[in-house]
Amino acid sequence: MSEMDEFLVMGVDGGGSGCRAVIARRDGPVLGHGRAGPANATTDPELAIANARAAIEAAVLAAGLTTGPQVAHLGLAGALTADVQARIADGCGVPRATVSDDLETALAGALGAGDGILVSVGTGSVLAGRKGGAVSRIGGWGLQVSDQASGAWLGRCLMERVLLCHDGLLPHSELTRAVLDEFTGGALGIVAFASHAAPGDFAALAPRIVSAAGADLHAGAILGEGADYLSQAIRALDGGAGLPICLTGGLGPAYAPLLGDLSRRIVPAKGTALDGALQLARAAAERLK
Repeated sequence: MSEMDEFLVMGVDGGGSGCRAVIARRDGPVLGHGRAGPANATTDPELAIANARAAIEAAVLAAGLTTGPQVAHLGLAGALTADVQARIADGCGVPRATVSDDLETALAGALGAGDGILVSVGTGSVLAGRKGGAVSRIGGWGLQVSDQASGAWLGRCLMERVLLCHDGLLPHSELTRAVLDEFTGGALGIVAFASHAAPGDFAALAPRIVSAAGADLHAGAILGEGADYLSQAIRALDGGAGLPICLTGGLGPAYAPLLGDLSRRIVPAKGTALDGALQLARAAAERLK
């Protein structure tokens, strides 16, 4: 079979920290992967489309192909409305593209077709529960009004605490003092940074918070607030059903020991959001047969 005769499918997973793509034969193996920059459709839809295209092109190149996929599914953070989804589908460069937010692809990857609760915590955060095929979600509305426990939220909370310490309302810790000293102009430098920072910029502080949480007063308090929010949201989605819980995303596993009795129900995810995007692309291709 020639390259022109192959039916190729593409899965794309994009968020505030980057965009990933995978190309595969419809009924066969993965052929190549690609990466590009942030692809959050709420923060910057044009950039999200551009980086999705770049990731798709990189995957095609990595596979050694000269033609792209016929069908793709793109799961991008912030792709919540039909208008935004249509705009992404039209702009991604794939003839037949379906688009969802990254919750749908994360659910497909982590849970397959089974019931459970997905806790996805990376640059942003969102939770979803599936019971008897019905899906409910909590959060994922963006850093300005939501995304509690996320990397961006952790970083923003740390900067808030740094300024409270600077103002004398809280005692400094080693971490808050270090962050204040790293900004030229101190508090004014933080204000200037925050005025134009994207979620990914705030999230760059998250690894320091996680690593310091056991010893640093403010890091521990911030991470604890995030864990309290996740626990409350999990219980709301669960409704006493005792569903299995998948913690995904770059920060999800960091919360595992902080969820109390819920930790006993944590199970490994079956796959990633990128796996889920590829599953949904293959399902879309099947409908074309």
